[in-house]
Amino acid sequence: MPTPREGQVLIRVHAAGVAFPDLLHTRGLYQTKHPLPFTPGSEIAGEIVFAPTDSNFRTGDRVVASAGIGGFAEFAVAGVTKVFPLPDNVSFESGAAYFANFGTAHFALLERGQMQPGESVLVQGAGGGIGTASIQVAKAFDAGMVIAVVSTPEKGAVALEAGADEFVLVDGFKDAVLALGGVDIVVDSVGGDRFTDSLRCLNGDGRLLVVGFTAGEIPTVKVNRLLLNNISVVGVGWGAYAGPRAGHTESQWDALLPHLESGALRPQVGATFKLEDAAEALLQLEQRRALGKIVILP
Repeated sequence: MPTPREGQVLIRVHAAGVAFPDLLHTRGLYQTKHPLPFTPGSEIAGEIVFAPTDSNFRTGDRVVASAGIGGFAEFAVAGVTKVFPLPDNVSFESGAAYFANFGTAHFALLERGQMQPGESVLVQGAGGGIGTASIQVAKAFDAGMVIAVVSTPEKGAVALEAGADEFVLVDGFKDAVLALGGVDIVVDSVGGDRFTDSLRCLNGDGRLLVVGFTAGEIPTVKVNRLLLNNISVVGVGWGAYAGPRAGHTESQWDALLPHLESGALRPQVGATFKLEDAAEALLQLEQRRALGKIVILP
């Protein structure tokens, strides 16, 4: 049983989301290193067991939280500013699948990408957790056409269910996207050899949002391409940005909450695993077999 420190709450975990940073933590490849042994798991949903008396939470409250680590467990702690009330009409599984992906997608599209109503969006890795969240956030905040890039027709079906207007397969995606008129924004959580062709899909004033590198390879860009085509490559480091900015995460939660409550944002939970099978859940993510978000149920 973890002991909450000052400014922390103790949560009985009902569901924990599996995110790519969790996988990187277990490989020792994340920018933040933790001494061994440690318990991974950054995003959780559950019930408050203990909260400071000066907080807005009480025992039994349903919440979601960003725990950093420790979420793949029956109980976890989180800073009180990283805990948010979970609406009664949203399940714990959906709650655990929600804030990391949708918070990242909102930060990417609305803040870093400055998406305007009617702009077209291309989503790489659109069948996974970040991908499906990016599709839904784009649609909820009035994007125009949203095109999904996927590796299999099965992942394409997941992207369409999330709200994409079209899906195209990775092989030859550039020509397929240009035939649809190109796009104003690319959300890229994959990297690797897709990067250059993603740039070629952008219309003038287009922005490629660098969210991650699930392909493993960190791509490079020839900046003359940016100059000649008047396009931008924009870094999206949500945690690094929100961490030192008090109130930023709360403002995002406030912006996203009405869409969660209305059902416009609905996390795509693709698979659930028992706590004792957490390693298999991480492997499914690493091997890119995930359809939607993976959730662990303690």
